[in-house]
Amino acid sequence: MSTEIKQLTEKLQLTLDPDQLTNCMRCGFCQTACPTFQETGLEAASPRGRIALMKAVYDGKMEPDAAFRSQMDLCLGCRACEPACPSDVKYGQLIEQARESIAAVTAERWPVRTVKRLFMERLFPHHGRMRLLGSSLKLYQTSGLQKLARGLGVMKLFPPHMREMEAVLPQAAGDGVIRRWEKLGLPARWEQGEGGQSLLVIPAEGERVGRVGMFRGCIMDVLFTETNVNTVKLLRLAGYEVVVPASQTCCGALHAHAGERESARRLARTNIAAFGAARVDAVVSNAGGCGATLKEVDHLLHGDPEEAEACRFAAQVRDVSELLAEGRPLPLKPLGQGEEQVTVTYQDSCHLRNVMRVSSAPRQLIRTVPGAKLQELPDADRCCGSAGIYNLTQPEMSASVLDHKMEQVERTRAHVILTANPGCLLQMKWGVHRHGKDKTMQAMHLVDFLAESAGER
Repeated sequence: MSTEIKQLTEKLQLTLDPDQLTNCMRCGFCQTACPTFQETGLEAASPRGRIALMKAVYDGKMEPDAAFRSQMDLCLGCRACEPACPSDVKYGQLIEQARESIAAVTAERWPVRTVKRLFMERLFPHHGRMRLLGSSLKLYQTSGLQKLARGLGVMKLFPPHMREMEAVLPQAAGDGVIRRWEKLGLPARWEQGEGGQSLLVIPAEGERVGRVGMFRGCIMDVLFTETNVNTVKLLRLAGYEVVVPASQTCCGALHAHAGERESARRLARTNIAAFGAARVDAVVSNAGGCGATLKEVDHLLHGDPEEAEACRFAAQVRDVSELLAEGRPLPLKPLGQGEEQVTVTYQDSCHLRNVMRVSSAPRQLIRTVPGAKLQELPDADRCCGSAGIYNLTQPEMSASVLDHKMEQVERTRAHVILTANPGCLLQMKWGVHRHGKDKTMQAMHLVDFLAESAGER
């Protein structure tokens, strides 16, 4: 047994939750919900199979070799297995524990380690640097550099999936929701929260029904700034006063999924303090992946001194669709021309549905839009293949999952595909482009679709 294998075995035995490992009854209900099992038909590529591998290592019956690590990496982390599990096995916690152990022990090649450190530690947690990245990307997109790079064939240096993803990136921004809101000259004031934290407070339109803190995200705020602005506008229309804490940071989802759980814990503590100072009734997210991570900070900080605060914070986290469905009815206007209807389908964000357990609110809102016909998507709860950066690290499996998703989308004959997570949105944009549907179909965030009907886009 090599030193690395021995260290990984010991780390897994210390990290994996034995109760969750033994809770699995091996009934197989998870297999029909698992995209990688459906794609491969391999037992090891199912949640049941991966748990069996983890338990075998935990019990000292096998070594965590390259094949073991490959199966841990192949998991999308969509967690569709959890609602399907009759024993309520917390598979998401197990896969993150396994990946945390692998990341702590396995020596990564220096290019991978350097890139991961650049994005995970130097960029995502720092909003000012993310805005600078957004400004640089915007310059590339609007100055002619993008057109020049494509014309010179520079993009051919990258793998096909990265070229296709570059083609569907939305226009980036360097301001973010706070600066954009101030540039628009819309109603707002600055307040000082507990501990001297700066809070942008945006008043509700009409009678206030609640005070909510908006989680702006990191990638969300530079690639989907308009969606963040539209989120605030819709919440105001629904009667909410919106507070945006300036000191909030990245949710830590990508860190946790990559096994960097200590970094995720550090980010969680920052966000708990930021929103605690805002004195809000709820913390609202418009990104399913971010919302799910925020919703589970109590598990992330289990046993920490901040656990009680983490539990209070987790209980406050809500998806924007839930608050809009509960608030004052939105003043929506008809879409399309005359009697013409716009056929819409909805792709569930895995983490929004499987972790936050939100699926009816988005559909309820879509049905309130005059002129919109909701055509249910077969297997809408099946992962689209995005899964954070999975489409970059596992492009073949991601594309295979996406192609099957697009087959179902095409059956709906929808004009618009809606989703509620930035990663899913980019993936569905890639699917539309990949399948040559750019002229007949578009992918949109649910918030932008509602804002367009409300005349707020």
